[in-house]
Amino acid sequence: MVKKHLSRIYMGMIFIFLYAPIAVLAVFSFNESKSRGNWTGFSLKWYVELFQDVDIRSAFYYTISIALISAIVSTILGTIAAIGINSMKGKTKSIMLNINYLPVVNPDIVTGISLMILYISFNIDFGFKTMLISHIVFNTPYVILSILPKLKQMDVNMTEAAMDLGATPMYALRKVIIPEIKPGIVTGFLMAFTLSIDDFIISYFTKGEGVTNLSIVIYSMARRGVRPTINALSTIMLTVVLLLMILINKRSSGAEKATNKRKEA
Repeated sequence: MVKKHLSRIYMGMIFIFLYAPIAVLAVFSFNESKSRGNWTGFSLKWYVELFQDVDIRSAFYYTISIALISAIVSTILGTIAAIGINSMKGKTKSIMLNINYLPVVNPDIVTGISLMILYISFNIDFGFKTMLISHIVFNTPYVILSILPKLKQMDVNMTEAAMDLGATPMYALRKVIIPEIKPGIVTGFLMAFTLSIDDFIISYFTKGEGVTNLSIVIYSMARRGVRPTINALSTIMLTVVLLLMILINKRSSGAEKATNKRKEA
């Protein structure tokens, strides 16, 4: 019994250590004063000042635009790639899976520098295009990993039965395969969108003049001195990412329950 209480206290201390700084940041984003250690009253003026900043608005536009476009493209490419990998056999499938794992386990700084060198080698001007391509490259493997488990759970006989009944491969893909793996596709899209919003390192090495995202703006603002608007911006980003992660987890758990019900039936 004592051991159980000690383990709970230990876990509580770890969570406090990890999340207390984030909680303090969020609370002081509503502080009327610039002070980071003295609460003088509740105020939303730092949020108002934040959205009056031209650089912040520009970074917000590029962040959302790149995240949305890269998530859509990554989801399409990842879905096609996942279906192709799932249909492979033996060593070919193993090799393709390992190739897909490489960008996931590879440090972001290596990926960022590699892409930067690639763009320089082909004389590609840095800007919106390079950052967008980089995010697509970065997100696609995560989409594939989100969809592959759903493909493995799917009954192969369903597709074969549809083909036997006269369905073309494309019709079977649209009416049988896609609906079955839809939870994985949605989860992959949300994950790609979240990762794109949160990315700093790859964006830093592939950005161009006049094109930046919120992570880079926060880094630039912090170098000039921490202002209360940084607290407000960080709180907004934290809230968006947190909501997306909750949505991803809910969809994953809901899809798992639906799969278990189908198996029981």
